[in-house]
Amino acid sequence: MKLRGGYNLKIEGRPGGFLDKASLPETLYLPLASRSFNFSQICTVHGRHVVVGDILARDPDNYDIPLLSPCSGQVDLESTTGHVVLHELSGDESGVQIKYDDAKHAHKMGSADFERHKLLNLGAWEYVKDAYTGQTPDPLSTPQAVIVSTIQLEPFLVRGDVLLEASLQQFTRGLEHLQSLLEYQPIYLVLPKIKTDISAKIKEHIRGYAWVKTIDVPLKYPYDNAAILSRHIGLKRGDGFIWSLNADGVVAVDTALTSSKPCVERVISVAGPGAKHPLHLRLTAGYPVAEIRKRYAQKHAVAVDGGILTGQLLTDDIKGISVDCKGITFVPERQSREFLAFVRPGFDRQSYAPCFMSSLRGLFAERLTNSVRGEVRPCVSCNFCEEVCPAGITPHRLHKLIYQDDIDEIERSRIDLCIECGLCSFVCPSKIELMHEFQEAKGAIAKEKAAAAKREADAAQQTDSE
Repeated sequence: MKLRGGYNLKIEGRPGGFLDKASLPETLYLPLASRSFNFSQICTVHGRHVVVGDILARDPDNYDIPLLSPCSGQVDLESTTGHVVLHELSGDESGVQIKYDDAKHAHKMGSADFERHKLLNLGAWEYVKDAYTGQTPDPLSTPQAVIVSTIQLEPFLVRGDVLLEASLQQFTRGLEHLQSLLEYQPIYLVLPKIKTDISAKIKEHIRGYAWVKTIDVPLKYPYDNAAILSRHIGLKRGDGFIWSLNADGVVAVDTALTSSKPCVERVISVAGPGAKHPLHLRLTAGYPVAEIRKRYAQKHAVAVDGGILTGQLLTDDIKGISVDCKGITFVPERQSREFLAFVRPGFDRQSYAPCFMSSLRGLFAERLTNSVRGEVRPCVSCNFCEEVCPAGITPHRLHKLIYQDDIDEIERSRIDLCIECGLCSFVCPSKIELMHEFQEAKGAIAKEKAAAAKREADAAQQTDSE
C-alpha cells in the first residue's frame, strides 16, 4: 500500500507500557457534552440512587446512544452545570453482569439486530465511527466493510500493544462477534508494518479467519486514519457506512455480547512532556480531571483532551473525563519569555524545515511547551503543508481561498478530503492554524448545503400544496 505525505513527531512524553488502574474517587462528574456526543435527553432525576449500567441520559441526535452510570451512587443534577454528578459511590462494580434478555426486542428483531441493540444500550456502539465522516453510524445499517485498527499513531494516545497485551483473547472474540453482525462484508485488520510480538500473536489468533484481511501499515502518522485507508482500499464514500473502530472498541463489543456487561471502563493515556510519569490508566467516564492533574501532571502544565495534534484544550468548566476521551496530554506552560530566542541556534528544537542546528543531531525527543515561538505571519507558499498532507490536497491554496471567502472554489478544491490530522498546522513556519480554518470552512459548506436542501424541500412542498 503506497501512502503519501505523513510525518512523525519526536516529542518527549510518550506513555510507557505500564497499565495502571485508577481507584474509585469520592465523586464522578460525567459531562453531558463531548467531542462526539450531546446527551441532552436526561433519563434520571435529582437524588435518585442508580446502579452500574443504569441509563442517565441519551443523545437523540446519535441514535439514542446512552450515558451509562459507571457505578452505584446518588444522582446530583444541580451542583455542576453540564454534568451528571454521582455521589456516595460504592465499590468497583464493572464486573456486574446485566440481564439483557429483553423478550420484546428479541421477538421484533432478528438475532443480528438484537445484538446491535445490545451494543447500543450497553455502551459499546459509542466506539464505532464511520470511516469518512467520523460520525456514529446507524447501528441497524449494513456497512460496506469494517476497519479495525490496532495502532494509534498520533503522539501520546493509547498504544495498541499495551491494550492488546492485556486483552488479546477478548479482542479475538470481539472480531468474531463483529463478523456475526455482517453478511459477506470483509473486516480489514490494520497492523504495524514491523515484526513485533503482539502482531505475531494476533496473526496466530486469527489464523483461519478468511473474513479478516490484514493490512500492514508503516508507523508514520497519520497512516492509521480510517478515511485514508478506506480510499486506498477502494471503499467509496457514497456506497454506505464503513464501520471503523480501534482495539478498545473491539474489546467493548466482546464485553457487551459475550458477558452482557455495560462498557463503563476505558483505557486512556496520561502523557505528554508535562506529565510526571506518562502511563496508561484504566478508569471510568466521569473520573475527576482535577484528580488526574493532581496525581500525574507537573506544576505548570495545560491539559489537552486527546493527542497533541488533534486534541482540544480542557477548560476549567470540564470537571470529568468524557465517554469518548482517548487520552489526556499535559503540555508545560511557559512561565516567562525566552531571552533572545530569535538568535539561538536551536540545538534542542525540532522543525520540519532544516533551519535549526538540531538538524545535525539526528533523532531526539524534544521537550515541547505551549510556546508558539513567534507570531502569525502571511503564508509564504513554502509547500511544507502540501508535502506532509496525506489527503493529497493543497492546504496553502485552500488557505488563500478561505481568505478570499470563495466558498464555491473551496469546495471544488476538495476540502472534503481533509482528514483534520493537524500536520499542516504543525509544519507551517507562519504559525497559521490551517486545520482550524478547514474545520470552519467545512462547517460553513455543510450549513450552506443544509439551507439549500431546506429551501428545495419547502419549494417542493409548496408546489404540491398548490
